[in-house]
Amino acid sequence: MCRSIKTLRRQDGPATDEEIRAAALQFVRKISGYRKPSRVNERAFSAAVDEIALASRELLDSLKARAAQRG
Repeated sequence: MCRSIKTLRRQDGPATDEEIRAAALQFVRKISGYRKPSRVNERAFSAAVDEIALASRELLDSLKARAAQRG
């Protein structure tokens, strides 16, 4: 998988839209094999980034926080 994509679910606060979009872009680049798509593929490439970013935001927003462990 993409080693440069960092975990966006973390304790110090929610991921920013920019972080989510960057991760989606890295994912689409890895899957498609394109760093930058040709003009003919640009629309499909951009749509995939948008859809993955949206799905990622929805996932992160719907995850429940772990309960604090009792000591």
